[in-house]
This record gives sequence, C-alpha cells and structure tokens, in this order.
Amino acid sequence: MHLEDGLLGHTKPLTANPVFNDQKLKLGIFSSNCSGGVIMSHEPTDFRVTWDQQLEIARTADELGMEAMVPVGRWTGFGGETNFNGVCFETYTWAAGLAQATENIGIFTTTHVPTVHPIVAAKMATTIDHISGGRFGMNLVMGWFTPEMEMFGRKQLEHDERYAYGQDWLEFAMKLWNEEEGFDYDGPYFQSTGAHAYPKPVQDDRPALLNAGASPAGQDFSARNVDINLIALPTEEVPGYVKGIKQLANDEYERNIDVWTYCLVICRETEKEARAAQQAIIGKGDWPGAQIIMDVLGIQSQSFGTQITQFQERFIAGWGGPNLVGTPEQVCEQFSELSDAGMAGAVFGFHDYARELKEFGAEVMPLMRKHGLRH
Repeated sequence: MHLEDGLLGHTKPLTANPVFNDQKLKLGIFSSNCSGGVIMSHEPTDFRVTWDQQLEIARTADELGMEAMVPVGRWTGFGGETNFNGVCFETYTWAAGLAQATENIGIFTTTHVPTVHPIVAAKMATTIDHISGGRFGMNLVMGWFTPEMEMFGRKQLEHDERYAYGQDWLEFAMKLWNEEEGFDYDGPYFQSTGAHAYPKPVQDDRPALLNAGASPAGQDFSARNVDINLIALPTEEVPGYVKGIKQLANDEYERNIDVWTYCLVICRETEKEARAAQQAIIGKGDWPGAQIIMDVLGIQSQSFGTQITQFQERFIAGWGGPNLVGTPEQVCEQFSELSDAGMAGAVFGFHDYARELKEFGAEVMPLMRKHGLRH
C-alpha cells in the first residue's frame, strides 16, 4: 500500500496519520494497557490487562472511527492497596501488535526517554510505522516517576534538565529518521560515530509526536517539537492555556500545535445512575495509592489544605483528568464544552473499557455527529 522511494526503503504514505484528519474533535482510548486504566479503586470491573481484551478494545475503537490508542508507559506500579498500573504491557511491542491487528486508527507508544536509547527507539518506531502503514505515534515522557528511574539505576535529573535531555534525545532520533548518509552526533547527552538507520519511517519526516508537559519547560518542549500537547485542566482554564501554547509555538518556533485532553467517561442511562457509578468508584478508592501519587507529584496537604481530598479523588477517578459523567446527551454536551474551549481531541478511559466502549459507540457517537463534533 506504499510507494517505494529509493533503495533505502523510504516510503511515502498514501494516507496521513489519522490524528491529522479533519474531525472537529478527535477521539481516542487512553491507558487501556495498564491495570486500573484511569481508575484507582476496588470497585469491581471486568476490565483486565489481557491480550484478548486489548485486541477487543482496539478493534472496537478502530471500527468506531476513532483516531488514537494512547497507552501509559509504566515499569512499576504505584503501590497502595491496588498497586495501580502495576500490571501493564510494554508499549512499543503493544503498539506493534495492535498496529497489525487494526486498519485505520493511530497507534501510539509511550516512551520514557531515559529508559531507551535513541538508536533503539528510532528503529523500533520506524518498524511499527511500517507495520501500521504510517499510523504510528510517540508519546514522549521525560521520566517523572522517580522509583521507575531508580529501577534502571539512573539518578533522577532535575525537572527542567529532563526536558534538555529529551531535546537531545529527540534531535538524535530525528537525524536517524532523516539523514540518508551516516553521520556523527555530538550532543550534550548523546554521542555517536557513524550513526545511521534504514529504512526511514513511512511518515515524513517522523512519526506523530505527543507530549504531556504542562510546566513552562514542558510547554516549551511541546511547542518546539510535537504535534499534540496533552493536558488535563478545568474547562474554564482551557481557552487561556490553548491560546498561550499555540502562540508560543507560532511565535518562537514558527509551527502549529494542537491541544488534547484525557478524561474518564462514565455514561449511563440516567444521570442518577452515572453519578452513583462515579461515587462507587470514589467510595472504594485506593486512598493510600492516591496519597503516594500526591507525594511523588509534590502535592502535599500542607500546601493545599482541605483541597487534598479533592486532588486524591481526581486521581482515584480519572488519573487527574476531568470526569465526563451523565446520560449520553450530557456526556456529548461535556465533550462539546471541551471542544468549544479549544480542545482538538480527547483520549479517555472507562471503568470497564470493552463493554462501555461499545455502549459509547452506540449511544454517544451518533449524538456527537448530530452536534457537529464528528462527521
């Protein structure tokens, strides 16, 4: 399905990565590769991290015309009572498997840049891009969870230096994806003699890139390098944030960027049922696990006072992202509010991914088409 372009195997796609299509609000599935998904709770669910369920979820999302499958990269769980995310599939091999098993949806890896060398990452990314026919993307993570970095025997870098490291990592990978001849690389963190990589990615000049940095350093990295900045903010704060990062990308780097969000969808026949389902998740929440995340992120009760319970609830139900709760009509309206605020896309999870995704496709997506969010 591709046009060969020379002996080095550089191919040009016949269709672009779906994350660049003309849907008003792009949609995707988030964190289905990790136990708990986006929920830290004892509330019973049939969701399990098995390959059969991964295939079912990805193929359903593909059939529904969604744009992206975005995993969470995890090497260790968060402890607590449920060891949230402790059972998880590695995301390059996960992406390769799902790329082969789907036809149209974009498939991402989530890569902690300190844990994989650019030469290895660039080669794996190119391989998956070819498997998918140009549907591959990379969520670049700088390695914020210190226990994971220590598992690799690495000293955790200071926050802003992680982005400097990531910039060097990406610039090296970009040369591997684009230089037709061998080259020497001499960066602040990576050095190489006679570096080269063939074939080149299907996508020109690289796979689609995503980053979730929201700090000043993270926003600058996103504005400089990636296609999508992934954030979770209250809806009222979204317009200012989107305007700011788009202006930064345009003014400083002469490029465009889109902003997506991630969230938890709890859709039921009635609002009362949806609210009850949300409260059941929170009521049986893994509060010790949520406290561990608060500690790692530096969100302490001494700093936020009575708000600490609210912050913990946001991680128990939604991994810090907004909850879209209600009837199909109400959930559609909440997606519309995100779109009106400036969000170009949303990736999301469910309490029971396989079952609720099918219900979402049958009940919510027709309403999104009716209201002009999808076509």
